[in-house]
Amino acid sequence: MARSSSGFVAGLTVAAIAVVGFLAYQASANVPDSLGKPQAKKSAPVTTSKGPQQNKKKPAVLPGGSGTGERVVYSIGDDRVWLVGAGNKVQRTFKVTPGTVDPLPGTYPVTSRTASATGSDGTPVEHIVRFASNGGVVIGFSAAIDGSTPKPDTSKKLGGIRESRADGTAMWEFATSDQKVVVVK
Repeated sequence: MARSSSGFVAGLTVAAIAVVGFLAYQASANVPDSLGKPQAKKSAPVTTSKGPQQNKKKPAVLPGGSGTGERVVYSIGDDRVWLVGAGNKVQRTFKVTPGTVDPLPGTYPVTSRTASATGSDGTPVEHIVRFASNGGVVIGFSAAIDGSTPKPDTSKKLGGIRESRADGTAMWEFATSDQKVVVVK
């Protein structure tokens, strides 16, 4: 009895290892080529504004109340994102085009990511990073595969926050699962 039980456990172990190996292979197929490669861009110095609206001449200035540590900061009022790395340094900042439904101000974890799909507006998108919902509308960052960032159709409830393809790639590489996203006004 003990012998056949050992064989059963060994069989389950082999099957589990095979499944994990298969999943790892699939995950590696979706990893961007640039992941893990050194980035040539220098970090902008971090400063904090006193209010939620940014100094338009200094977009690297983080909004007040945007937290500390590694995080994505999204300003609803400025339609701008900051990718903030270790040492509280801005690695990248860029403008975005919001959907028609904004996330509420607060701190959220990245809840899911999808390499490519069709956006809620019917546009093929890539590098989808979801982090919130509001009124049943899922909210996340994405880049249109055609590179467009048109104003959204205000007759629809859309939670997609569009970014350029280059910014979408940077977001995808930075905002992995459970990464903190801080939304400010």
